[in-house]
Amino acid sequence: MKKLVTILAASAMLVSLAGCAGGLDASADGPKDPGDIVVGFAQVGAESGWRTANTKDIQDSFKEAGIELKFSDAQQKQENQIKAIRSYITQGVDVIAFSPVVETGWDAVLQEAKDADIPVVLTDRAVDSKDDSLYVSFLGSDFILEGEKAGEWLVEEYKDQTEPVKIIQLEGTTGAAPAIDRAEGFANVIAADPKFEVVASQTGDFTRAGGKQVTEALLKSNPDVDVIYSHNDDMGLGAIEAIEAAGLKPGKDIKIITVDAVKDGMQALADGKINFIVECSPLLGKQLIEIVEKVVAGEEVEKRIVADETTFTQEQAIEALPDRKY
Repeated sequence: MKKLVTILAASAMLVSLAGCAGGLDASADGPKDPGDIVVGFAQVGAESGWRTANTKDIQDSFKEAGIELKFSDAQQKQENQIKAIRSYITQGVDVIAFSPVVETGWDAVLQEAKDADIPVVLTDRAVDSKDDSLYVSFLGSDFILEGEKAGEWLVEEYKDQTEPVKIIQLEGTTGAAPAIDRAEGFANVIAADPKFEVVASQTGDFTRAGGKQVTEALLKSNPDVDVIYSHNDDMGLGAIEAIEAAGLKPGKDIKIITVDAVKDGMQALADGKINFIVECSPLLGKQLIEIVEKVVAGEEVEKRIVADETTFTQEQAIEALPDRKY
């Protein structure tokens, strides 16, 4: 009888310890209260109006929910994000969330988080890894679909034209998921019609200054370009400055397609300087909190959660601007 009691007691202790093992399981006393949850978030940087709105929404949402958020700005450097993630692992946060600067090179640090039993949530951008067990969920846009929407508008806009349509593409940060996917989606659509030709494609690093600088250079070598396809609004806004400096009218002499739909971009669309915008919403805070709370409670979450987004013409931008939150 004594031996049986000893075995049962040891078994009970093992079950208790297993329940405290880490972030994916609820604690022995039940799910954590929001005020007891700690999340480490490693942001890309502040390279655009979209990113600023994304950061503000996440910080405001966590504050409203009463969840502690440890925040770091990587200044668009992967090594800074990796350093921040390792710091969060050392601090023993409940969940790590981050928007990867680039797609590759994450397996080692994500394995460290997995070994520490700290779940990782990707936001806005994905990682290119064969092991999808290194993260529990990816919350963000379908960047390929965004590129396809941009291409579909272009095809429709020039459906009656038989002459070549020359396009400059302003790429996002080299190696970043949205840059890769928005280029791929766009190319997939326009490939069906040989009159569409991307005559130049260069990174503007998702910044307004980069968009202006690249457009200035590319217009000199391609003065007869018809369209600029920009992977985000900020580079498109920089392109507007370069086009005007060249004595041309953006939106008329050179048509502009962008992605994001931040307020400055929407205003340029309403003013006729941009012709079409594909939305990519930065307001991911509340959805991220839902994922965090489920993960900490030990509940299953969807591996891929896509944000609900739309597109805008000039008329639609004019209508949407008064209530635009970002």
